[in-house]
Amino acid sequence: MNRALPVVHLRVPTDEDAFAWHRVFAHPDVMEFHGGKSAELSVYEELTARQRRHDAEHGFCFWTMLDEEGRVIGFTGAQPWPYEWGPKGEIEIGWRLGREYWGKGYVTAAARATLERVRATGVTRVVAMVNSRNERSIAVTRRLGMELAETFTSPKTDQFGHCYRLAL
Repeated sequence: MNRALPVVHLRVPTDEDAFAWHRVFAHPDVMEFHGGKSAELSVYEELTARQRRHDAEHGFCFWTMLDEEGRVIGFTGAQPWPYEWGPKGEIEIGWRLGREYWGKGYVTAAARATLERVRATGVTRVVAMVNSRNERSIAVTRRLGMELAETFTSPKTDQFGHCYRLAL
């Protein structure tokens, strides 16, 4: 069954979005694969500032995701892989969505928009790094046409993960 995807808007994160992300991501289900608990506000302040720099330097970032009424519901976008391990030198796409918005198609809609925006900057291939137990995100990679390329163990968390790739 193919349902219509919801309207989703993407914008470069603002200073205020750090507060919105902190609030929207406070649910333990959202943070299950990101340390298990809500991050401090300072983490989101640094993250939104870094994403503004990425947008200025690369033309893409993890954008703030807004629903059709303009509410902040999460983020999606792309950034250079930030670690010394894994797909170093590649462009990672990713997403995080507030719990109350799960199951409505927002991530798929936003991730498709992300792929179009990233392709327009000249990027020819992206990766998505997903915890091997995160079935919801794995399903999104499939809807985007991504293929499992390799598996890894995160040196930060000792969690088993998947690296999905997609040629644009």
